[in-house]
Amino acid sequence: MNFDMKKYPILSLATSVKNLRYLPINKLPQLCLELRKYLLDIILITEGHFASGLGVVEITVALHYVYNTPFDNLLWDIGHQAYPHKILTGRAKKIVSIRKKNGLHPFPFREESQYDTFGSGHSSTSISAGLGLSIAAQKEGKNRKTICVIGDGAITAGIAFEAMNHAGEVQSDLLVVLNDNEMSISKNIGALNKHLKYLKSIQYNHILKSSFFENLSFRYLGPFDGHNIFNLIHLLKDIKYKKGSCLLHLLTKKGKGYLPAELDPIKWHTVPYNNVSSSNKILTYSEVFGSWLCEIANIDKKLVAITPAMCTGSGMLKFSRLFPKQYFDVAIAEQHAVTFAAGLAAAGYNPVVSIYSTFLQRAYDQIIHDVALQKLSVLFAVDRGGIVGNDGPTHQGAFDLAYLRCIPGLVIMTPSNENECRQMLYTAYMYKKGPTVVRYPKGKGTGEPLMPMQIVPLGQSILKRIGRNIAILNFGTLLKAALSVANNLNATLVDMRFVKPLDTKIIIKLSATCKFFVTIEEGIISGGAGSSVNEFIMIKKILIPVLNIGLPDAFIYQGSQEEIRHDYKLDAEGIEEKIFSWVSSY
Repeated sequence: MNFDMKKYPILSLATSVKNLRYLPINKLPQLCLELRKYLLDIILITEGHFASGLGVVEITVALHYVYNTPFDNLLWDIGHQAYPHKILTGRAKKIVSIRKKNGLHPFPFREESQYDTFGSGHSSTSISAGLGLSIAAQKEGKNRKTICVIGDGAITAGIAFEAMNHAGEVQSDLLVVLNDNEMSISKNIGALNKHLKYLKSIQYNHILKSSFFENLSFRYLGPFDGHNIFNLIHLLKDIKYKKGSCLLHLLTKKGKGYLPAELDPIKWHTVPYNNVSSSNKILTYSEVFGSWLCEIANIDKKLVAITPAMCTGSGMLKFSRLFPKQYFDVAIAEQHAVTFAAGLAAAGYNPVVSIYSTFLQRAYDQIIHDVALQKLSVLFAVDRGGIVGNDGPTHQGAFDLAYLRCIPGLVIMTPSNENECRQMLYTAYMYKKGPTVVRYPKGKGTGEPLMPMQIVPLGQSILKRIGRNIAILNFGTLLKAALSVANNLNATLVDMRFVKPLDTKIIIKLSATCKFFVTIEEGIISGGAGSSVNEFIMIKKILIPVLNIGLPDAFIYQGSQEEIRHDYKLDAEGIEEKIFSWVSSY
């Protein structure tokens, strides 16, 4: 898909930062208009992160205009806001491929461009990384500048506080640009958010101010209008030659230039393909979780649901409105979310932590030290387990089964459809002997009707089909593909359901009649669910070959879920091919 750059006469002259700096300053407002129009034209007919990029057009233009990137280090926190940056750094014609298979990476990515100083996908890392780069620049002695652009949502995370604490002490030449649009993916909350609002109010009332950032030894400037390109350039030119740590507070509008996104930046954070809502009534797994949560809250006032700033994505919006006293959004603070839940559990409450697989990685020590070690009954509803798709390697839920399975006392369930998900959530919630995990994927279920809640017997699998020679042990939502393969190969199929405790009885039973075992999971093979089967048969000296099917020892790049499953042979066709080839070699 090509766009006629004649429609964007100024932008066509500025698709590299070298050319951008040749533009007279009076052409920059028109450049910003065209850049915003270009983003709108592209994203509305493709898909991708939308509102964030529209809000930082002027900031992006001003930073590249004033600073000598890529010699100067420019870091974009998270990267939702980096689309204008990519367009201005030589990737304008490729931007239509963003988040697509073999296309531009969804976020800043070092392998893609020298202008992408530091990769980002998870929030709040920019100040830490920027401080490292600025200290390295100081040692280098070449007057290289470092700028970190971070949002008012991302700056609430613990790692950002830790970085500011350190930066205020060492005082290297570091500029933190705080892009304050009062949003992350959802509305921002917390004490720091209130402080930012206070800073805005005293600015307008001309009261002498002292900021939190100044108390951390940052020179605080602002707040200023983040859409005034002339003032931004004036400010940045002045700051560029200052020494020490500085924070520039800029006020922006998420979704600026597109009224629907301005009015509803949560809905327009990401644009689905063609922005067409499906009439298909099949529930997503997140919706199943949200519905279940409301049902339990109606009968248990000790339920407390916790999310680290992912209310909408996790399906908790209805719950947050109906049960506000049982709902906590702790902002982008995964470590705190887990230990906060541990404290509630220690006090006799029943906490449920809803968290994406990729973000749970950030709270690993807390799961071990604060929850599992103390045998506290915390339910982790792990959303986006397995292949997530277009957000690429920073967001694929590939590692959770491997990094959770080794934790003592943790029960791990992998439902194969939305009704199983519902039943397992209930089972996990009623289990009061320690922590539990229910791990489910992104997207819609299989259309399975939801049944009344019942406790699933712990560690009990379901025999789905009896065949000959080959026993397929499936963990999770690849069951439909596994069933198709089992039918074609006349194989036995078991829905294992539990990664931990493992149904060892079915393994022993099948070892008496089958010649081959095949494990299937949508997660990394190394240390995953299949590995637990390998370990058990070795301990029991069961002499049966085992083929583990899952994700390889690699980071999985962007593409649709279907494309990735096909490429890694995790669809029915690929699974059958793998099994047939492997069995034929014996």
